Amino acid sequence: MITGELKSRIDRVWDTFWSGGISNPLEVIEQVTYLLFLRRLDEKQTTAERELRRLGSTSKAMPFSPAKEHLRWSRMKASGDTAAMHQLMNDEVFPFLRSLGDDIAGETTTYGGHMRDARYTIPSAALLGKVVDMLDAISLDDRDTNGDLYEYLLSKIATAGRNGQFRTPRHIIRLMVEMMAPKPGDEICDPACGTAGFLMAASEYVREKHPDALVDQTQSRHFHHSMFHGFDFDSTMLRIGSMNMLMHGVNAPDIRYRDSLSEGAAGETERYSMILANPPFAGSLDYESTSKDLQRVVKTKKTELLFLALFLRLLKTGGRAAVIVPDGVLFGSSKAHRELRRTLVEDHKLDAVVKLPSGVFKPYAGVSTAILFFTKTGAGGTGNVWFYDVAADGFSLDDKRSPITDDDLPDVLSRWQDLDAERDRARTDKSFLVSKADIIAKGYDLSINRYKEVVHEEVKHRAMSDILADVERLNDEIAEGVARLRAVLR
Repeated sequence: MITGELKSRIDRVWDTFWSGGISNPLEVIEQVTYLLFLRRLDEKQTTAERELRRLGSTSKAMPFSPAKEHLRWSRMKASGDTAAMHQLMNDEVFPFLRSLGDDIAGETTTYGGHMRDARYTIPSAALLGKVVDMLDAISLDDRDTNGDLYEYLLSKIATAGRNGQFRTPRHIIRLMVEMMAPKPGDEICDPACGTAGFLMAASEYVREKHPDALVDQTQSRHFHHSMFHGFDFDSTMLRIGSMNMLMHGVNAPDIRYRDSLSEGAAGETERYSMILANPPFAGSLDYESTSKDLQRVVKTKKTELLFLALFLRLLKTGGRAAVIVPDGVLFGSSKAHRELRRTLVEDHKLDAVVKLPSGVFKPYAGVSTAILFFTKTGAGGTGNVWFYDVAADGFSLDDKRSPITDDDLPDVLSRWQDLDAERDRARTDKSFLVSKADIIAKGYDLSINRYKEVVHEEVKHRAMSDILADVERLNDEIAEGVARLRAVLR
């Protein structure tokens, strides 16, 4: 949990950027990540130097050669010459960062591999000096502090709401991760990872629930190098997502450039045991640019359906998915919609449909969404599908999204963890089970309203003659009052 002091420090950094002429929240975060990465490289070098002095040798990476020593964070900070630092950043530091590849950065972080397009955009030496002083005063020794710092920075995207960039709300991500309960042996993928929120939350869950797993050398290597996989075609998001994982203590996740729906994104079939995602639903794509493998699964140009087909392709047999979809996926009447729902129900195992309130993504979008939970089997297995109609998520459903007391999410998790107790729930409740046979009978419609029963309470109204008598009495009283007022005014 971010402390008031740390929050205040980050707010001051943020305000300094804005007053210094950088008001785009993504640009602010991007410039801060560059500076944090440069500081981290310096700290790695310092650690290696200590080991070298103590033991006479070191196996740790030393990113700065003797000729690049002057580019280290500590050296520039100690000089106190902000004008020279500003010039050095533009002329030497950023070309150096862009030159970092997997040969150097792979041992410390995959972030270096995403630096090729990095641009230095801090406009003045004064602004750079203020920001460097502020960031230098923040301790980065603790992994939890690092993660809190970066999470708070990323929350600024949501509150600023610029450039169409917004994140899946953290509490929704946390719910999905807790319901999926990843284990140390999983390989987790988000094919549209953005800032890597799902992967970060999954890593934190594994640390919390399976702390012993990171003690084992083999398991620790899997955690840092091969457990988390994220794809995106936005280079800025790749840098931010990689830094997010780094700040949360995952050194070398597989975060890479990929247009997940494109023809060139082959080679990942049946590789992952878990998918956590909220992919962008941009409408329709060109047939020519879309993977033919996905077109064979579902003949459509709709991105929301293509992503579901992609998830089925990426999962191993027995792999599980929790993904956010627009409501149209649940009840769309096109052939592609119906066929994809039939595939989930008949050919695989549809586990649950959790309907979210329409204001979850406000103020950026009011679209209604749901979370689909399913398991890839290739041989059916759907029995009873669990439905939950979430009415409140702990925040107001208007543009302000202010905290409120009503929150169904703890109940969602507790009921999911004890589905046997749901067998006796009536369809008038918030959650209930629906048999596969009922879903087939409804044409594979997955809208909760098709199965939820509404109880209408009988309301007794007064007799019309009594109501009319009251109206006449009121009219008489009004007329009498008007008459008295006229008498006073004469």
